[in-house]
Amino acid sequence: MADFDDGKDADALRTIGELSEALSIKPHVLRYWEQQFSLLQPLKRGGGRRYYRPEDIALVEDIDRLVNVEGYTIKGAEAVLRSSGKAGRDRRAGERRSGERRVEDAQSAEGSVEKQAAPDDAAPAKLDQTAARSAEKPLDLSETIEGLKAVRDRLARAIEA
Repeated sequence: MADFDDGKDADALRTIGELSEALSIKPHVLRYWEQQFSLLQPLKRGGGRRYYRPEDIALVEDIDRLVNVEGYTIKGAEAVLRSSGKAGRDRRAGERRSGERRVEDAQSAEGSVEKQAAPDDAAPAKLDQTAARSAEKPLDLSETIEGLKAVRDRLARAIEA
């Protein structure tokens, strides 16, 4: 946890200036991270003044570690934070950038494509040929699965660190 030498209680709200000074992160970077990380949402009072709660400070420390120490991209760091169970506070849950929404959109798009293709007599024949080809030659996914397991293990180690 950040070391604040201001005499305030550990659970006190902190301004962006206090947080910036304690973590040696410039205020404009903190504001940028608020835009990029849907999980980071400090309290905002009149005039747009930000107040960071202890859980916001811990999240900023996690972001700083992932991005500046471990070398994650912004999207990669957000994915790690989401997978670590902090997605419950996600303010973008219903927006387009949310991963769950993308999956739903893709599934509904697939359904609409199938509905549009049904009246055309050539489309079902084409689908049948593709299915027959895949039934003749099964795909070997063992290398892909091993690669994904390796990535999962690396992510687990990074989260524990």
